[in-house]
Amino acid sequence: MNMDNIKIIFFDIDGTLIDTEKKQISEKMLETLICLKQRHIILCLSTGRGPLALPHFDGWEADAFLTFNGSYCFDKQQDIYKHPIHVQDVKTIVQNAASIDRPVSIATKDKLIANGRDKDLVDYFAIAGLEVIVSDDFGKVIEKDDVYQLMSGGRKEEYPALLKNVPRAKIAAWWDRAVDIIPADSGKGTGVNKVLEYYHLHKSQALAFGDGDNDIEMFQAVGTGIAMGNASESLKAVAQEICGHVTDDGIYHYCAAHGLLL
Repeated sequence: MNMDNIKIIFFDIDGTLIDTEKKQISEKMLETLICLKQRHIILCLSTGRGPLALPHFDGWEADAFLTFNGSYCFDKQQDIYKHPIHVQDVKTIVQNAASIDRPVSIATKDKLIANGRDKDLVDYFAIAGLEVIVSDDFGKVIEKDDVYQLMSGGRKEEYPALLKNVPRAKIAAWWDRAVDIIPADSGKGTGVNKVLEYYHLHKSQALAFGDGDNDIEMFQAVGTGIAMGNASESLKAVAQEICGHVTDDGIYHYCAAHGLLL
């Protein structure tokens, strides 16, 4: 593969850049990101996290951000793409979740609040080092602000109940105990397409690294999708290549082997 043509790389965060057990980036991975930036490759974080939950790495900052599984994309200068969930669907999802005793968190550009807590939601937030904040303004925010994503505890058997009578939203899950709910016509693939269009790049000029099922659409939107060694079997099935485990600095070894590092 000719890596000289690569102009942009999309990185999932949890389980890809960051070991979900250690909850921090390794020194080797940080060195890799710094080296790639020195080569003037555009680096984009592609995540289910929102802007408030993005990690900060010493000595490195991404060029672009694909957040809420692609529903809100931006760079340092401007918004690239915004696609909130229809307000009626937000209300229906909250009601559906309540009917199965699931609290819900809603995410806007600058707020992340919930109407309650349960163990699955608390543990899900903890992966990103966040706390579930319960707010009396929950209902007001739904009415006033654009909601880009809802998060709830939930197993696969609960998915139909959560999305009952919700025509314009879908589940993007990468963990078996919780869900992200986003617009039905959104997803990381949509976000990647918008970012590539923004930078006037072709998919053949793009790589992506990921580990979860919510990265499948991202892999389909780039020229080469590389699954982590710890990735889901579903993602590995659609990946062009597989690198090492996140705990073994799989991305560093892949980039070094393919001449992407200085």
